[in-house]
Amino acid sequence: MIDIHSHILPGIDDGAKTIEDSINMAKVAINEGITTIIATPHHRNNQYNNLKSQIIIKAKELNTVLKQENIPLTVLPGQEVRIYGEVIEDYYKKEILTLNHTKYLFIEFPSSSVPGYTERLLYELQTEGIIPIIVHPERNKELQERPDLLYQFVKNGALTQVTASSVVGYFGKNVKKFSEQLIEYNLTHFIASDAHNIHNRSFKMVEALEKIEEDLGGDYVYLFKENAQFLIEDKNVIKEIPERIQRKKFLGIF
Repeated sequence: MIDIHSHILPGIDDGAKTIEDSINMAKVAINEGITTIIATPHHRNNQYNNLKSQIIIKAKELNTVLKQENIPLTVLPGQEVRIYGEVIEDYYKKEILTLNHTKYLFIEFPSSSVPGYTERLLYELQTEGIIPIIVHPERNKELQERPDLLYQFVKNGALTQVTASSVVGYFGKNVKKFSEQLIEYNLTHFIASDAHNIHNRSFKMVEALEKIEEDLGGDYVYLFKENAQFLIEDKNVIKEIPERIQRKKFLGIF
């Protein structure tokens, strides 16, 4: 299994603090059946700045340690970029890192709002050949209240990633319900852990995928696993399950 979102690199954001934390996270990941993980430290979120070159070095160092510890986990470099107006400019300055050097880029919104320039920026990224993936939209207050915004972003070509812990209720009932709706109505394309540690922000990938299969069927689990594989290989992802497209109204946007 592939996990495309984690904070496993030590000492650079609010994830693993030490190399021992990283090793412990890696062991838990392996126990969950995860063999490949993308390290996506925060960047430009008003607290942490992690440039492309630094992340690549840190990922290489962690892979060396994991090999020495005989932990069969491969760590790929990535970045969780808080949305800001100069993303494209900084991409060409080689400060922005796509996921495993592919065309896919994580974009994070503030927790309670969606900036007014978002639609334009997402469009401009795509014109540059970069596919934005909106991370954990289910935890954004404005998107919870205005899901039509997310629908429009997805309709225009953006992708989304829902957090495994959200699916199984670790962020509360409202977030859990919204996650379920996003999955059912083909408004998300990836399930990932966003793991920060092994305590209160662990992986929960198996638990989430089992819940999705129980509620919606194995087709969705297949889609999410395939998309993670397609992403790291820089291939086009599956955007929906045609035979399972829902015709019900989703909070008034369908």
